[in-house]
Amino acid sequence: MLGHRRLAALATAMAAVLAGLSLPAASPAEAAPGKWTGTWATAQHAAYDPGTSEVTVRIPVRVSAGGSSVRIRLTNDFTTEAVTIGHATVGLRDGGSAVTKPQHLRFGGKSEVTIPAGEQVASDQVRLTVPARSDLVVSLYFPGRLTHISQHWMGLQTVYWTPDGGGDHASDAAGNAFTRTDSAFPYLTGIDVQGGDAAGAVVALGDSITDGASSTANANRRWPDYLAGRLSACSSTAGVLNEGISGNRITAGVDGNPSALDRLERDVLSQPGARTVILFEGVNDLSWGGATGDQVIDGMKEIARRVHARGLRLIGATVVPYRGWGDWWTEAKEADRQKVNAFVRDGGVFDGYADFDKAVRDPEDPTRYAAAFDSGDHLHPNDTGMKAFADAIDLSPPWGRPATARRRASGSPRTSRACRPAARVRRSPRPSPTPAPGRSPRSARASISPTAGPPNRPAARGSAPSPRATAPPSPGR
Repeated sequence: MLGHRRLAALATAMAAVLAGLSLPAASPAEAAPGKWTGTWATAQHAAYDPGTSEVTVRIPVRVSAGGSSVRIRLTNDFTTEAVTIGHATVGLRDGGSAVTKPQHLRFGGKSEVTIPAGEQVASDQVRLTVPARSDLVVSLYFPGRLTHISQHWMGLQTVYWTPDGGGDHASDAAGNAFTRTDSAFPYLTGIDVQGGDAAGAVVALGDSITDGASSTANANRRWPDYLAGRLSACSSTAGVLNEGISGNRITAGVDGNPSALDRLERDVLSQPGARTVILFEGVNDLSWGGATGDQVIDGMKEIARRVHARGLRLIGATVVPYRGWGDWWTEAKEADRQKVNAFVRDGGVFDGYADFDKAVRDPEDPTRYAAAFDSGDHLHPNDTGMKAFADAIDLSPPWGRPATARRRASGSPRTSRACRPAARVRRSPRPSPTPAPGRSPRSARASISPTAGPPNRPAARGSAPSPRATAPPSPGR
């Protein structure tokens, strides 16, 4: 083992309706030719020295949206030295570390690329049919001494490495050369597709709960995975990008874990095809982070201002209960949590909200998780709780459409049953004539629909596995 390193438019069921929707401006990462849509992403946030040479890593990931072409994005953001990728491939997974017909990747026409410290690169486009909700494998060969690795450590996915000195095995179809394993995502920060039916991407900005802590490893049971599974059954799909980092906060960051505000541009606003953001943070700020409810609310307002300035839609998620998680809970902190949740539901800053608190709380004691959703640590949900979060997000029309589009769509067929919510995302209250800070007066209707721009506003140019309830089926499996 290597050591401890580690939504979709759904607003409609008819193409005619889709054509009438107002789309936000394209994100900066949508480079010509064509438009890219993110289908998988992770937030790189730390680095370590692996002490190895001449190795190849093989990284399996579950994508959300499909397409006919693909590219990868690599980052060297959290290191102080350049890194060279000598050879990279991508292909459909054939079980374990095996790959079906690995496709060579080039960077500016070259097989080798050197990424300076603090920089990112995207590969050239390669033709590859990528089914929605399929497993891709990215292989990277590092020539010479690998002095450092930029990583996302909570991968919850087996990642395969050759032994030290193993050489270039990026083109191998078989996985026999990959004899070491880890569970962190090295360097890979995104995969994008073209040529599919995704109408945009939904970005989940969160902490360890979004990152999947206490969900089943190698099973894709994080709540964004379940959301992607729901969206894949809809008449129009979307990429779902998981930008959760364990321990992340809104109000402050530390070395190796920048705050949500500090990483907003890199991890959220620059994502290819981004249309909607789901903000699910605050529990770390309030529990152990020392922040007040007002400070968390101020941070949420700033995130909303920046998200809306880019023409994106923002859905807030309420902060979950955490009584019983260590000694962090107090009556005063609970009062702050309730204050933040009242703001998410009624503050008029979000385009809508998903009531994750209500989805998993104990009706008899709302300060705690219900037992059926609790992983056992009283903060992180089990697989059933993860699914409950995804089911709490409304995918049905007419939310997400500008008023004119809603009128045009009246009387249109309902969406497929698979796209209806188990528990609806609530509508934020209609703002008063005086807009909230950083906002324009507009309808309060909202959804995760990536095909719709913000209503009435033009687009702007770590914990160990714990006992869990019986797990539901993996999404899309």
